[in-house]
Amino acid sequence: MTEKKLYQQWLEKATEDVDLQKELQEIAGDDAAISDHFYRDLEFGTGGLRGVIGAGTYRMNIYTVRRATQGLANYVNAAFSNPRVAISYDSRIKSDVFTKAAAEVLAANGIHVYIYTELMPTPMLSYAVRAQHCSAGIMVTASHNPAKYNGYKVYGSDGCQMTIDAANAVLEQINALDMFDDVKHVDFAEAVSAGTVTYTPQSVIDAYYADVCKQSLNPDLCAKSGLKIVYTPLNGTGNKPVRHILSAIGIQDVMVVPEQENPDGNFTTCPYPNPEIREALECGLKLCREVKPDLLLATDPDADRVGIAVPDGDDYALFTGNEVGAMLLDYICQQRIEKGTMPENPIVVKTIVTTDIVNAIAKNYGVEVIDVLTGFKFIGEQIGFLEEKGEESRYIFGFEESYGYLAGTYVRDKDAVVASMLICEMAAYYRTKGISMIEARRQMYSKYGVYVHSQHSFTFEGESGMIQMQEIMTKLRGAHPTEIGGLSVLQFDDYQTSVSKNCETGVETAITLPKSNVLAFSLEDGAKVVIRPSGTEPKIKAYYTTKAETNAEAESKKDALDTAFSAMILG
Repeated sequence: MTEKKLYQQWLEKATEDVDLQKELQEIAGDDAAISDHFYRDLEFGTGGLRGVIGAGTYRMNIYTVRRATQGLANYVNAAFSNPRVAISYDSRIKSDVFTKAAAEVLAANGIHVYIYTELMPTPMLSYAVRAQHCSAGIMVTASHNPAKYNGYKVYGSDGCQMTIDAANAVLEQINALDMFDDVKHVDFAEAVSAGTVTYTPQSVIDAYYADVCKQSLNPDLCAKSGLKIVYTPLNGTGNKPVRHILSAIGIQDVMVVPEQENPDGNFTTCPYPNPEIREALECGLKLCREVKPDLLLATDPDADRVGIAVPDGDDYALFTGNEVGAMLLDYICQQRIEKGTMPENPIVVKTIVTTDIVNAIAKNYGVEVIDVLTGFKFIGEQIGFLEEKGEESRYIFGFEESYGYLAGTYVRDKDAVVASMLICEMAAYYRTKGISMIEARRQMYSKYGVYVHSQHSFTFEGESGMIQMQEIMTKLRGAHPTEIGGLSVLQFDDYQTSVSKNCETGVETAITLPKSNVLAFSLEDGAKVVIRPSGTEPKIKAYYTTKAETNAEAESKKDALDTAFSAMILG
């Protein structure tokens, strides 16, 4: 069906949402706008759905949500007897509406639905799936994207985001469905009245909090430390859970950034509610300069990522996700060995774009490193593999460079609640030793070497942008560079073809990870460039690593890499 015919169909059938009808009327006669709204379906992948809220097949709305949920329902009903699905949602625009739309479809298909009584973080959805023995889970969120986006992440019965095979199976079901004619749904209130939709009990929330607290390594330390915290949930779901856990470990001096305390999907004070971006933390940093805390914590809207800033002279310094993750790993290893709680053959799991300092830290403590593809679902998958062998206790930590961390196996996704607890505990530990977080970071680099990492996202909007992204990846794959920024390429890894090539000898070996549209260039002097298209945003992401004896030297090398590689991407 052409874009114009789809547009006409939506005018006639998408009548339940007045916002959609208004938008459809506004783009009448605008061929370019109609094409952008209807030229393709919103893609369902291992990240579920994510897109701009609005009318059309390439937008997030109740109809695209219903269709995806009908596909999920068909998959779940075929795979499970008496299936159940847990749903949670964040503070984004229409998150509650999309949650009800998904529940209505599941209920109409005879699937029991559990919903939290209020918005809850992504890790608490992962927990609800496992605690209530569900067949699947749905988290309505667009994570850290701007306000115009929303999304829909799907989880398996293990509480982990669906990985490639399961997502493809659901996609096959979705693709067989007509947007309007093949989707069942019932009234939400009627489903609640019939008992098909019920609310997740407080006991599940309490059990989650108890399991988070079990990950503490020094449970009495924070109460004695006098630690002072400024916290911002960035208008998302973290406010209650993070504050509850900080209180539970004895941190009473917590000041919440007032402009960003309450749920608000418009994110008026942080257009990009992402703790990786300094702009999102400006309100928190302003408050820090006034009240002088020991630590700033910032969680993203669905509270699965956390960023920090710490005192540095007269101001506050932001730490990267790589730095926080490496410091937490070092702290966890050190404390577990000291307390005799380190398991035999311990394991840390990281993604292929996460800092290589992990290898040096792990070697120091006798910890095995497992590298996985980008996406925390692959870290959660590794926990599942260990659980199947009865060895889940070997997992001590997992993290990715994009500010996602998990200690413990009680959930299968990154968790800003447990990460906030451990970060505060780590800061309190160093404080009792007379060591600032800045000094602790310096000591880590002094011991293991200075690693500098950065990410550069190249945005390509609309239909033409998708084509351009494909062309860039095809070009780099077909005729990869032999040097970048004056550094020779020593190894070229193509995760789509599963081939690793030694560029000096020409010898090729197999990559055993699942196929993924990722390219990696290992360079001289320990430098590296990894590039991949985002699975959830119209972006290509490049990740740079440089290593040197000093931070200034590593930063200079990183800037040179970025300049050279950006020219390759945009030239």
